[in-house]
Amino acid sequence: MRPKKTILCVDDNEQILSVRTFLLETRGYRVIALTNPHEALDVIAHSLPGSLDLLLADLIMPQMDGNELVRRAKDLHPQLPAMIVSGTVTAYDRAGRADVFLPKGACTPAELLERVRILVARKRGPKKYSLPSAPMAPGHSIAAVSA
Repeated sequence: MRPKKTILCVDDNEQILSVRTFLLETRGYRVIALTNPHEALDVIAHSLPGSLDLLLADLIMPQMDGNELVRRAKDLHPQLPAMIVSGTVTAYDRAGRADVFLPKGACTPAELLERVRILVARKRGPKKYSLPSAPMAPGHSIAAVSA
């Protein structure tokens, strides 16, 4: 069984955060749900590089907006994919460093899940293919070949 991908989900609206968490967990993701972007930065700062698979943040939050959260998160872990969503803004000049911005109207559950799937797959990198092994000559063992 594949290990679950971990998504750090940040939104100051507890109801929206709860719905997003449920949506992602029912699709097999492990979710760290936080309402405070400063707590999210603390989690990121204390996590090993690569242990978080995605940062999913709301755009408009009172303590720190999503763009600032993403900027600071990528300063800590440059390879961390990030997505900003908004339930109130339809268009936004995302001068920040988010990989994806989903505006109001485009942020349906299906669209969100598809973008999450793509970003998590991109972080994982291309599939590694192993070359087929050549048949061994009679009398040779794997131990002898690798020794």
